[in-house]
Amino acid sequence: MFLRPIVRDPRIEVGEYSYYDHPGDPLAFERDAVLYGFGPERLVIGRFCAIGAGVRFLMPGANHADLGPSTFPFGIFGEPWAQRTMDLVMSAPSRGDTHVGHDVWLGYQALVLPGVTIGHGAVIAAASVVAADVPPYAIVAGNPAHVVRRRYDDGDVRRLLRAAWWDWPIDLVTEHARTIMAGTPEELEAIASAARG
Repeated sequence: MFLRPIVRDPRIEVGEYSYYDHPGDPLAFERDAVLYGFGPERLVIGRFCAIGAGVRFLMPGANHADLGPSTFPFGIFGEPWAQRTMDLVMSAPSRGDTHVGHDVWLGYQALVLPGVTIGHGAVIAAASVVAADVPPYAIVAGNPAHVVRRRYDDGDVRRLLRAAWWDWPIDLVTEHARTIMAGTPEELEAIASAARG
């Protein structure tokens, strides 16, 4: 199901044509896939992303303050603890917004930790834990996720980023969908150059 029409939380921004694959209830993306979104931090997902079932985005509200011996968040359980400790609970560090580039594939049950940036065209393998930024067009896997391989060399990545097919008008995307799926970076760059005139 395409996410853009169903997401209501203003802290979640989803680009056109990005979808969430959920066998039970794809309408539950905000409830099931975006966890601990208590603060002002945003989740920004680009266009044409494929988000597999069980993918979770942990937001910074999941963080606990670690200023002393205990990380237990006493303050969230009300009085008498709230008055004594809520300022400490609220001092948990934030890594900021979480960004997912365009044309990213997040595999089944991947977990994205707060504040990371996943580059355009990246592939996140199933059950990976993304704890650090992911370069464009990299394939990452594991816990913590690490680069398994790059989909293209530096020159081709630059061509693909210049072509930025995800920003093309949808009629141009439709016309060249086959090339987008199976062509070369050079072909995409040529189409983009011709379209710009």
